[in-house]
Amino acid sequence: MRTQVAIVGSGPAGLLLGHLLHRAGIANIILERHTAEHVLGRIRAGVLEQGTVEVLDRIGVSARLHDEGLVHDGVEISVQGERHRIDFRSLIGKTITVYGQTELTRDLMDARAALGLPAVYEAEVVSVRGHDSGRPVVEYRRDGKLHELECDFVAGCDGYHGVSRRTVPAARLKVYERAYPFGWLGLLADVPPVADELIYANSERGFALCSMRSRTRSRYYIQCALDERVEAWSDDRFWDELRRRLGEDVAGRIVTGASLEKSIAPLRSFVAEPLRHGRLFLAGDAAHIVPPTGAKGLNLAASDVYYLAEALEAWYRTRAESELDRYSERALRRVWGAVRFSWWMTAQLHRFPDEPEFASRIQRAELDYLFRSRAAQEALAENYVGLPY
Repeated sequence: MRTQVAIVGSGPAGLLLGHLLHRAGIANIILERHTAEHVLGRIRAGVLEQGTVEVLDRIGVSARLHDEGLVHDGVEISVQGERHRIDFRSLIGKTITVYGQTELTRDLMDARAALGLPAVYEAEVVSVRGHDSGRPVVEYRRDGKLHELECDFVAGCDGYHGVSRRTVPAARLKVYERAYPFGWLGLLADVPPVADELIYANSERGFALCSMRSRTRSRYYIQCALDERVEAWSDDRFWDELRRRLGEDVAGRIVTGASLEKSIAPLRSFVAEPLRHGRLFLAGDAAHIVPPTGAKGLNLAASDVYYLAEALEAWYRTRAESELDRYSERALRRVWGAVRFSWWMTAQLHRFPDEPEFASRIQRAELDYLFRSRAAQEALAENYVGLPY
């Protein structure tokens, strides 16, 4: 079997890349180790930058997003129960859209199927070879048999644990990483959100986030120790702790209910560069991870594959390597901007174990400056809604 671009991974990055390439007349096949149902069962974030929405508009996969997504003009930041609103629309004239990653993945899957574009599920990629020689081959196992997919290029969109990055010798990767000394305990429930916009809370007891997936489904988070166990947190204990980290007016409005899902996620920053290795390209979580505080993970995956699609389209049009050579630099410039912003948001909103009093006073001074300075609020708004592609 042969195609022009083999895409490893059918998450939003791989699916979006497939659509962008198809619109450019470039044949592609997606290989996914799991079933489609498994992919759709993943609980992920749901804040889309304006640029991500514009890309989805361009490829014609945004109708349901505009029908069901929630457009937010800003966010609220609560410090010791005192709330401050950052108004994106009035500050910079842009917005964000809340739309679950699962729903976006479903839309992209359905659109790909409607176009009759190939996607092979339950295909475990065993190896990627030949990418340095200019004749890539992706070997995968399906139904107990080994298969080979020959291609011009391989796009590794298979996440942090996928085979694509592991294909690259360690000596050729420069890895930057920071692990944070806490995690997020998240709860998903079919209850109405406590507010119309997201609330980020800094409290003496630790960070909390009030988010949502729709007008009837809420997602809440609280900062927790890395050695916490989900089993130790009953729904009642979670709701009680969440209330304690919010101001009385917000806490009194929370509607509780049985959890649909609870999980603990560690927070870390991770970047592996470069993103090009011969004819193998890394994109999305295969190349970088950011803390969820800045809502950047899905949006970085979208900008990665946007740049990659542009580079591949230029190569097929001219056979020049220049745009392929620029892919890593273009993508990483935006990645590092998001890493910086996510680090800043994390540093300002969380309680760090054994933090000296000086550091906590600097944190409070930083937040005081943010609430008093329009320029500081514009900088937050510009980064949160997404820097230009």
